Amino acid sequence: MRRGLLFLAAAFALAVAGCSDESPAEPPKPFALTMDAIGRYCGMNVLEHPGPKGQIMLGEIPEPIWFSSARDAVAFTMLPEEPKNIAAIYVSDMAKAESWEQPGAENWIEARQAYYVIGSSVRGGMGAEEAVPFSSETAAARFAEENGGQVVRFADIPSEYVLGSTDAGADESLAHPGGNVTH
Repeated sequence: MRRGLLFLAAAFALAVAGCSDESPAEPPKPFALTMDAIGRYCGMNVLEHPGPKGQIMLGEIPEPIWFSSARDAVAFTMLPEEPKNIAAIYVSDMAKAESWEQPGAENWIEARQAYYVIGSSVRGGMGAEEAVPFSSETAAARFAEENGGQVVRFADIPSEYVLGSTDAGADESLAHPGGNVTH
């Protein structure tokens, strides 16, 4: 009987190990922005704010966490007290937005694939500095030429820019970088 139990335990271990060889699950698709979207940090309807929005899906939770700005979505990923079981992060693709006031309900881009303009003269939801996302580096560079700022990738967005003070004098190098475009 003991030999039978050992055989069953070994078979179970092999079955579990075989499951881990499967390719990772596809990330959840973004949700369309609706009047039901309430911002995580402001508690207000996301559509009441101009500029790019964000949504994050956690693990197996079927509903997104909404953000009134792309910057807030980035901040969520940096804050130590927020969950880390992120299944997907999406931000508005401003290259496909109708306007700053109408960023679009379904033009999402995976946040880690976007190009961001930081330090521009354009303000996001709640009047704060914004990390303006674009699907193309060319569109981001054009926006930076017109509005100031610099182009960075998701991993290169400084935590001080996202989590620090939004006062104009907080960090002049970030607030007014002279329109330089970096890669």
